[in-house]
This record gives sequence, structure tokens and C-alpha cells, in this order.
Amino acid sequence: MSAPKRAMVLAAGLGTRMRPLSLATPKPLIEVAGRPLIDHMLDRLAAAGVTFAVVNVHHLADKVIAHLKKRTDMEIVISDETAKLLDTGGGTLASLHHFNDEPFYSVNTDALFVDARGDALARLARSWDDSRMDALMLLALTVRSVGYHGRGDFTMDAAGRLKRRRPGTVAPFVWTTIQIVHPRLFADPPPVPFSTNVVWDRAIAAERLYGQRLDGDWLEINTPEAIDEAEAWLAHEGLWRRSAAR
Repeated sequence: MSAPKRAMVLAAGLGTRMRPLSLATPKPLIEVAGRPLIDHMLDRLAAAGVTFAVVNVHHLADKVIAHLKKRTDMEIVISDETAKLLDTGGGTLASLHHFNDEPFYSVNTDALFVDARGDALARLARSWDDSRMDALMLLALTVRSVGYHGRGDFTMDAAGRLKRRRPGTVAPFVWTTIQIVHPRLFADPPPVPFSTNVVWDRAIAAERLYGQRLDGDWLEINTPEAIDEAEAWLAHEGLWRRSAAR
């Protein structure tokens, strides 16, 4: 398919693990390598051809909204969750009418990646198969994930179908918080608020949740310590300038 031109940017979290930084600054505006997290992600989306994004907001929402007004490279619509957090699934469900029943990028703002080829989002779009998929995740190898200290999220078969890591085991792949989603993933939704995990599990059962490996390194940014770790890694590897310029 042609690459999606629309995106859902999930930016309404409380950022509790990022305290004390997030007490005064909403997590999407916390800077890594001299740029707010949300701008790192929006830059990637703009480079991939996205021209329209929905951004949901909650914690210190006014600051996020004011910051986003500075961007002129895409149309941004705010989904205001200040009255009630809808969780990841509910927040996306509330914005589905913006996506014209077509696949769209769905991303969080708490991750960065260094892409060896420079076109991870475009390659994700080229891999999309509407007849087989309800969601296609960009996955990183756990051994190439900076700041990540978990046991992995998914296993992937030769066709790209995903299954969750079984309890007590280790899985090779972690979700980068980036995916392409079709609105049908949210058909017959549970009561709001709900996590996207609910509809992912349905897609797994139907063999319609797929993954694609990131050809590069993923940096999880969810604590103040992770910022330091990411910036030290980027400086040591000398990769940030080249990656950001792509």
C-alpha cells in the first residue's frame, strides 16, 4: 500500500516514571539530545510523508497544545482527555473518525530509534497486507534496545505473526511503540477506558497481529535515568547526527 498520511500520537500519559521531571514538564516535552520527545517522533512521521496527526493530551495539556502550535509541517488535531483519561485503546477509539477507515500510523512519544537504512516507517508501510493484518508492529531485538531491561514482548514466526511472551520465558522482540493499525482492530470495543492490549489479544487469536524487525537500535525513554543512558549511548556511538538528518 501507499504509506499512511495520517497518524495517531498517544501523548496523554501521566509520565509517573519520569518524575520529578514530569511534575512541571509533560513527558512529551521532555528533551532528549536537545529536542522534545514528541518532536523526535513528529519529525519521523513528517519525513515518512504524514501530513495529519491526532495528538491526545491530558497531563499539563496546555503546554503540549501550545508547543504543537509551533509546527507547520503537518495538520495537528488535539484530542482532549483532560476530563478523563481513556487509556491507549479508548484514546485511539475516540479518534477513529479522523482516519477515514484506512490504515494509519499509531505511535507513542517515549522512544527513539536509530535506523540503519533510514526508512523504517516506509518499510513498515510497504510490508502492510490489508488482507492479512489488523496491526503491524515495528519490533526491536531486545539485545539492541537501549534502556530496556525487560524480558521481551513477542515471539514472531517466519510469516511475521506475533505471539506474546509466555510467563517465565524470554522473548527476542520488544515493541518500539510504533505500528500501523487498521480501524477494524477496534471493532466491537470493550467499555472505555481500555488498553490497546485488549484488541491486540483478539488480533493474536485471529492471527492478524504481525511484526517487522527494526534494522537498527531502539531507545526506551521512560525514566530520568533512561535519558542519561540514551544520550550517553548516542554520543558514544556517534549516530545521532546522521540518524536525525535522515
